[in-house]
Amino acid sequence: MKSRDIPFAIAASGAEGPPAETSIPQLVGEIYESVPPSERASLLEPLLRPLGVLSLLGVANGIFASVRFRSGWPDMHVQLEDIRNVRGSDVTALFDYAQQVSVEAVDGLVQMVSASPVLAGSAAAWLLATALVRLAEARRTVAHGPRKSSVAPS
Repeated sequence: MKSRDIPFAIAASGAEGPPAETSIPQLVGEIYESVPPSERASLLEPLLRPLGVLSLLGVANGIFASVRFRSGWPDMHVQLEDIRNVRGSDVTALFDYAQQVSVEAVDGLVQMVSASPVLAGSAAAWLLATALVRLAEARRTVAHGPRKSSVAPS
């Protein structure tokens, strides 16, 4: 079983009706659209950094390959003018791809969300950070098997 096969959904409470399920990639896209442009650039950097330009050509019609080229190498800094045309759905696709191929991308996003003063009071960011930590734990379990207890059975 691959980590992308592990189902994750987050219950998002709506004002009307039962809670809807939101996937982690969708939540990343929603958070991207809700934050100021400077934070949008910061959200993209950990997702783009571990990915090569060639792999980015196949995500969201190649919009992120262009961003990656203009953002510098290896010390990448996404510029505000580069994200002008990036939509939340593009970021959803980017995260969906990045989490399948790079543990570093997910870990970097957890660190960024956890450290951001803008996102500190956001319930969506808290849900995202919690879901990403669970995703990382599940990936480790899939890769290395369940942890064995050091306590001997009685």
